[in-house]
Amino acid sequence: LPPEGFADLAERLIPAVVNISTTQRLEIAGPPPSGRFSELFNEDALSQVSSLGSGFVISADGVVITNNHVIEGADAIEVIFHDGARLRATILGRDPATDLAVLKVAAPRALPHVSFGDSDTLRVGELVIAIGNPFGLGGSVSAGIVSARNRNIELGRYDDFIQTDAAINKGNSGGPLFNMAGEVVGVNTAIASPMGGSVGVSFATPSDLVQRIVSQILQFGETRRGWLGVRIGVVTADAARRAGLASPRGALVLAVTPGSPAAKAGIRPDDVILAFNNREIGEGRLLTRVVADTPVDTAVPVEVARGARRVTVNVTVARLDEPRVVSGPAVRSAQQKQRGAATPGEQGRVLGMTLATLTDGLRERYGVGLGVRGLLVVGVDATADAADKVQVGDVIVEMQFQPTESIATAQRVVETAPSSRPVLVYLSRNGDMTFRSIKAR
Repeated sequence: LPPEGFADLAERLIPAVVNISTTQRLEIAGPPPSGRFSELFNEDALSQVSSLGSGFVISADGVVITNNHVIEGADAIEVIFHDGARLRATILGRDPATDLAVLKVAAPRALPHVSFGDSDTLRVGELVIAIGNPFGLGGSVSAGIVSARNRNIELGRYDDFIQTDAAINKGNSGGPLFNMAGEVVGVNTAIASPMGGSVGVSFATPSDLVQRIVSQILQFGETRRGWLGVRIGVVTADAARRAGLASPRGALVLAVTPGSPAAKAGIRPDDVILAFNNREIGEGRLLTRVVADTPVDTAVPVEVARGARRVTVNVTVARLDEPRVVSGPAVRSAQQKQRGAATPGEQGRVLGMTLATLTDGLRERYGVGLGVRGLLVVGVDATADAADKVQVGDVIVEMQFQPTESIATAQRVVETAPSSRPVLVYLSRNGDMTFRSIKAR
């Protein structure tokens, strides 16, 4: 560490780190609520709520990266620069699955920007710094080390987080994690904290994953992930023995979707996938990420253990069916037009959760069994009452004892529920059923 600490590095990087300010308009049907929420509503039953987050500029013409949960549901997004300049932003694309969003501002001049580094070269113990907007205190710098890599914190199917002890707090979300070369190696996304503040356990999405998502959004306006068409599980000692393996490794195929790339290639239930496109698969979680990163329509070799034999088949990767992602006023417009008749992959927001109707692709991606019916949780607001009760991948089966297979049904249940009481939610998590009570706040 140089004698001046991180001063030179921070001085160079801070101008490219921005604050993200969002405004969301709330339209309330019926009489305004009473009690501590009443001050939120005016005579027109219309209110605005604001939130703050962080982001960073990656091009001189104004492309900005942040977390999806920072801007989700926003009607207006403003990017605030270190020199005090404020620019309205538009959404180029977003990806709830990895909690990333790409924004664009109309830059009146060439903007200071930063570049991505190679997160795969990070080593545990390496120095890193985070810059962001904790608690609205823009331009804040914190330092730490890489505490661990490849962390799975069960936020989604593509968890592969960098863990750091650099101080990350509310408002840091979407901000950059830098290496000592001043390159972005991660996007600060989550913290583990019993009290809601930094306790030295923070998580960043690795830059290698971020770059792939950003590249697809800039090229297509959306993500285009590969799809194999298998539901996978853990290779137990018994499964390893049946496959002729000396020890458990690989991804166990539990089911194959009819007509999928895997089915066409001859992959069968009880096969153990050992390698995909010549990359060794140590566990099922890695297979999910590797398949998703494979370009659509690419033919790749897949090595499987079947009985005591090794079989290699060629698979042409298809495109994963993902829910349509819309933003801001378009969300409400789409929901209003489709009330009572949700289309496959429809998304909507209920009780601070982003829910999606189940499709075959979503079932495979989140490991949801064919017998489970309901709405899939694909996002949860950090400030919602649901944040510590529901997680991404849960399936909302019932609300107030009413089956919920459409966004319109879920919204109607919440609208008609007593405002003074929490909504009772019955959900499926990894095949287990449980109740949660969620307040509408």
